[in-house]
Amino acid sequence: MDFKICTIGELLVEFLASEQHQRFDQTGEFIGPFPSGAPAIFADQVAKLGFPVVFFSCVGKDPFGRMCVNRLKRDGVITDGITFHDKANTGSAFVSYRNSNERDFIFNIPNSACGLLSFNHIIENLLKDCSHLHVMGSSLYSFRAIDAMRKALDIIKQNGGTISFDPNLRKEMFNIQEMEQSFDYIMEYTDIFLPSESEVYYFADNNDESELEIMTKLLQKGIKHIAVKCGAKGANYYGYDENNKIKTMHVDGFKRESVDPTGAGDCFGATFVSLMLAGFSVEKALEYANASGALAVSKKGPMEGTSTLTELDKFISHSKDN
Repeated sequence: MDFKICTIGELLVEFLASEQHQRFDQTGEFIGPFPSGAPAIFADQVAKLGFPVVFFSCVGKDPFGRMCVNRLKRDGVITDGITFHDKANTGSAFVSYRNSNERDFIFNIPNSACGLLSFNHIIENLLKDCSHLHVMGSSLYSFRAIDAMRKALDIIKQNGGTISFDPNLRKEMFNIQEMEQSFDYIMEYTDIFLPSESEVYYFADNNDESELEIMTKLLQKGIKHIAVKCGAKGANYYGYDENNKIKTMHVDGFKRESVDPTGAGDCFGATFVSLMLAGFSVEKALEYANASGALAVSKKGPMEGTSTLTELDKFISHSKDN
């Protein structure tokens, strides 16, 4: 099946603390810069799988911006939607690790080039043959960015396309009021929903609801497929069977030493969405998505663990042999 994916949002450089428990208020070593940004990692993973993907963002006219764009272009992302901004520098993030899964961030997004992404940066010509839009919650950081997202969403929905949504909640962004308000709007149009296990209860009506009850309500509101990311444990799926009954499934993950968890959920989402659009079964798409997440955590750097379909095949086959 022919499809083309579009995604929008932050493109930035990331610096990683050399030591665990490294504090931001004390001098320490950071390594980088690495190209980063949740939707950028998503786009890179889609392109590595061999599928067409257009990415909209803004970077500064600086070496960081050039590095990010060159990396995406090298991996096959259509970068014509990325604007080199005159008035701001490329965004940045500093990351410190509490353990192999928990991280603290300092983001410079709102005042950076990608923070200035707006309605006018979404070029309609680039969207006309896009059949799917992927939305990242972390990309809804301003009214400008939300307007840009709505423009793309409206165009793709009018053309009969589909929407996937990864809430990608960051505690550092909880005080951005417009982000929370935009979630309700996007959920109305979402076809494929990709929360992590810890994000499920953000969408509950009360504290007593189970994951199944929360997901069932979302399906009844019109979402067609939900994949809950559970890290190394795998993923839980909620959807409908051919008789329109609620269908649930768990697909086990792969054990892999976690070197850097940043980007794993983005790689999982990109693989699951791409393969579902390509006509893979839910179970097969989840297996590949779990493998994609496992390979992502095995490399230091948020985008360094993206993988091709051949690499995923090898990894899955090797895991089964052992």
